[in-house]
Amino acid sequence: MVSDPSVSSGALTGLVVLDLSRILAGPTCTQILGDLGAEVIKIERPGRGDDTRGWGPPFLKDREGRETAESAYYLSSNRNKASVAVDLASPEGQDLISGLAARADILVENFKVGDLKRRGLDYETLKADNPRLIYCSISGFGQTGPYAHRAGYDFLIQGMGGIMSLTGFPDEEGGTETKCGVGIADVMCGMYATVSILAALNHRNETGDGQRIDISLLDAQVSWLINQGVGYLVSGDVPGRLGNGHPTIVPYETFPAADRSFILAVGNDSQFRKFCDVAGAPELARDPRYAKNADRVRNRKELVPLIRKLTIDKTAAEWIAVLEGAGVPCGPVNDLGQVFADPQIVERGMRITLPHPSSGTVDLIGSPINLEKTPVAYAKAPPLLGADTADVLSRHLGLSEAALSELADKGVLDLGAAGGTKET
Repeated sequence: MVSDPSVSSGALTGLVVLDLSRILAGPTCTQILGDLGAEVIKIERPGRGDDTRGWGPPFLKDREGRETAESAYYLSSNRNKASVAVDLASPEGQDLISGLAARADILVENFKVGDLKRRGLDYETLKADNPRLIYCSISGFGQTGPYAHRAGYDFLIQGMGGIMSLTGFPDEEGGTETKCGVGIADVMCGMYATVSILAALNHRNETGDGQRIDISLLDAQVSWLINQGVGYLVSGDVPGRLGNGHPTIVPYETFPAADRSFILAVGNDSQFRKFCDVAGAPELARDPRYAKNADRVRNRKELVPLIRKLTIDKTAAEWIAVLEGAGVPCGPVNDLGQVFADPQIVERGMRITLPHPSSGTVDLIGSPINLEKTPVAYAKAPPLLGADTADVLSRHLGLSEAALSELADKGVLDLGAAGGTKET
């Protein structure tokens, strides 16, 4: 197999990932693999591409300030990939994908259960030509079970998987069930998929055998109910919503200051005593109702209002300064402008800038992975639709320029364009 010369050296350099996924869970997984050095070939529909390309505004603006066809949503999870636009509904397109799969190390897909089997692109078919293939299927509900046929979206999964029942303020405070502000069910599913693929790679290194991976959004969502989920299994009590409060630690939530809210995250009894001293209320730490965390949890309805009366006497910045000095965990509630201006975030490289053909440059969120010997690399901005079709198919499958042109004329391929503004 001919490798992509633009892919930097990394922990997964030399591996080829065939990415048949779209939206967020699969692309999150494959972006991580690309950051780690794998060559990721993203298969997209000619003329349309990944659904998220149209999920805006906001859209990236070109050098003249006009909206392009590249949404911020798409840009969030598709760097370090090559875009190959192939019509999977056509026999010729299916043959091309089969050819790439025969040469790939990893395939990631999130089609509805059974869709790829009808096209001859299921694991059982492809492993006949490539028994080393690691084939990761991401779906809403898994490859088995009574819901296997259903389409799954992050919002639905947050509701069905229980996290919405734990998020938001309680009824008596005017609250209601609330989803997380980002597609966290998708993102976590993508991370579980990445871990599974790396485990399968280790198994293949030992045995030479690939395998099928079945990851579902709902399974992943239930798995990260963690302490709340196990709390229910242990006690049988269905937990309710606590707003910003913690089910088993008090005080551990937002509190009002003179100007705005701040976070107080007292993790143990010693920190609570320090807070009470700083707040001028040492008697609270001596009160048997509040001295131990378990008692503070049992008596939160009495304690939290007392703390709120104390915190309104200083500004948030004043509280953070004095509490940090005393060794009490605390912090601000930042908006995204404040997040990306934070000196810690800047120092850690969590905002990156890459060249982009439409806009000149594009700002993206960096990877949190820091490897000493094989660091992540940012080789490519999220690609324009079909930008790499000719390069990938000529390099991996040996297609000539004439063959590529013929397939493009038939509508099987989209050979890409230089960019352009968003259609209106």
